[in-house]
Amino acid sequence: MESFLEEFQHLKFHLDEIKLATNNFDNNNVIGKGGFGYVYKGVRSQCEGQDVVAFKRLDRRYGQGDPEFWKEILMLSHYKHENLISLLGFCDEDGEKILVYEHASHGSLDIHLNSTTLTWRQRLKICLGAAMGLCYLHDPKGTQQRVIHRDVKSSNILLDENWNAKLSDMGLSKIGPANQRHTFLATNVVGTFGYLDPMYLATSILTKESDVYSFGVVLFEVLCRRPCFDYNNGRLQCFVKWWKASYKQKKLDEIIFQDLKQEMDSRSMETYSNIAYQCLQKSRDERPKMSEVVEKLEMAFRFQEIFEESMVYEEIIKNAVPPLNYRSEEELKMLLTKGIFLNRGKKRFWLNKNGEHCEMISAAECLIPIRTVFEYYYRRTKPRFIASSCRFAVNGHQPLCMEFKTHVKTQFLSRYITYTVNLVFQLKYTNYLGLHYRVVGETKSWTSYLVDKREDGCLMTELYQFTSDNRNVDLEITFLSEEPLIVEGMVFLPLERVEQEVVEDEEVDMQTISDSDTYWEQKLPSDYEDIIKTSKDSVQWTTKKELYYVLCKGFLINDGKQWFSLAKDGKKCYMLPARVVVNKRQWSWRSLPESRFGEVAYDPHGNFSIYCILKMPSPQKTYGAYLVYKLHAYHSGFEFPLKVSYGDHSWYIYLLCPQLPIIRGKEYKNTYNPLKRHKMKGIPKERNDGWMEVQVCEFQSPMEAHVWEFQTSTTSKTILRDRRLPLSVNESVKGLTLQGIEFKLMN
Repeated sequence: MESFLEEFQHLKFHLDEIKLATNNFDNNNVIGKGGFGYVYKGVRSQCEGQDVVAFKRLDRRYGQGDPEFWKEILMLSHYKHENLISLLGFCDEDGEKILVYEHASHGSLDIHLNSTTLTWRQRLKICLGAAMGLCYLHDPKGTQQRVIHRDVKSSNILLDENWNAKLSDMGLSKIGPANQRHTFLATNVVGTFGYLDPMYLATSILTKESDVYSFGVVLFEVLCRRPCFDYNNGRLQCFVKWWKASYKQKKLDEIIFQDLKQEMDSRSMETYSNIAYQCLQKSRDERPKMSEVVEKLEMAFRFQEIFEESMVYEEIIKNAVPPLNYRSEEELKMLLTKGIFLNRGKKRFWLNKNGEHCEMISAAECLIPIRTVFEYYYRRTKPRFIASSCRFAVNGHQPLCMEFKTHVKTQFLSRYITYTVNLVFQLKYTNYLGLHYRVVGETKSWTSYLVDKREDGCLMTELYQFTSDNRNVDLEITFLSEEPLIVEGMVFLPLERVEQEVVEDEEVDMQTISDSDTYWEQKLPSDYEDIIKTSKDSVQWTTKKELYYVLCKGFLINDGKQWFSLAKDGKKCYMLPARVVVNKRQWSWRSLPESRFGEVAYDPHGNFSIYCILKMPSPQKTYGAYLVYKLHAYHSGFEFPLKVSYGDHSWYIYLLCPQLPIIRGKEYKNTYNPLKRHKMKGIPKERNDGWMEVQVCEFQSPMEAHVWEFQTSTTSKTILRDRRLPLSVNESVKGLTLQGIEFKLMN
């Protein structure tokens, strides 16, 4: 057991951390219950943001115990697949045994079987995902072992925010050799009534075909929109025999709900029902392999996809302005990729690189001004309209709004895709954005601070995200802006899912530098001799190859008051330590070997200032200024942005990645999902050295010194001073560790 624990030490969670996330296992956070015990939802804070996770707490009264606990850890650590639930960690402390998983926000499949909004295409997607996960377990790549799940059922198929299926509950699974046509395991019979393979029940011999049978039951459940068994007059009634008989007698209409049948493509339904019936064959040899099940479900899904797309494109073509001219499906797709106008030019539709639908609704179609900029100051003055270069301007004019509403109705969104809702606009007077907004009908308001600049010159800010259960979305949002906006419209874009970005700053290895390679030599700065003269300690090198390596590693210069290094692209980087740039009495201090300067400042005592004075050696160059910092696990106050001002310009930065609010559906409960916006300035990034950094600003460097002032106060009021950057926050900043400020040459 000790060696086992050593292997999985990196997965350990502390009990205090779990209690904090679940509010000490508050009943209000319970999201499920099974043979293992209760499952709780909790929020885990990290440097890159907050994640909602699931905590499964062992309660031995419900049938499972320590063997299932350790089996789950072993299985989900060694077998990883996008359609298997991800194990994030575990806790084995003070008698508690808790498993930590990714949170599947839509719960388990069984609670959605009778849903009237879960479409046939969506059901196919779920079944296909679950089949792919089970296929991976049965035929793992690069291993001599296969896994038999042994408890495949709809309640063990979890669904994430995008309705992707995730197989869960591996505590009862069995491992067998993968190099045999069949894996026969003599074992005690476990499973769930209705899903159990009759052959396994009769012989106690377990094979992977037992999982295939159970999955066939799930396929019929999805088709018939009901669980495979029911309690009737105190007795369990199983429907599997009835379903099989209906298929054999070609009476599927009797078991399929009519509203579901109406949206089915006939080829899709036939392919699906055929493979579902084959899974339920009594003889193991007559049941298909899971790879065959995946193949048939992919075919059924594609038939349905073609059927639905043809109907959508017919409607798009009918509404296109001007009419579309094309000779083939390929030419039509090319036109749609470039983008077309619909509804008398008031909407724009296009396909992204993944073939997903994007829509933009013009201000002329959706904007309802409440107070324009001149109404804001002179309430009785008639609203004034100004000229606008925006694409959707009506008669060349649009209102300059301070308070307004948008009522948007989409027509052609892709189903089951997570979208971001974005406002597209222009700022008339400043680059500052403080936009308060909320969905009509909701009580909670949000504020947007960060903007992206689009290729057409307009600005865009992200407001919400939601999963599209339908192509048509009717959404009404109210806005109150702190600065006058020229609104262009609302755009719906599929969410691009990417991992947390890590700042690329790869360490150069001497062994990888060839003596005959001149590429690295071209990256040496022309003034390297002057730089070395300023080093605090003696820099030893004999060849330019060694010099390049030394410069990339970095060293202290100017009596230890700066750190110089060369980025892998050859650009210069300078860092000022916290000891140089802050008032020592306003911070706590400690030694930290992982800091380039051996010590760091942490937990500022209320307000603090940072004075950055650095004579840049490269004139007329653009530098970026970055805070280099860490946040303690129990930080507070960093969920809000920090306001940065320079002259008449203001903008925001975050020390934690901001999260986008979710628009909750009428039937399904969503949860928060961190949205990583890597290309935007003001969003923190993780560095390879373990620290975080966030770009504060860019500036042009003349030869004379520049002075920045960063000021944190308990009010949002910002004092503007020439050539100084006051930085203000509204919350206390406990848990902040500051290494210094780094300056990177941008060009």
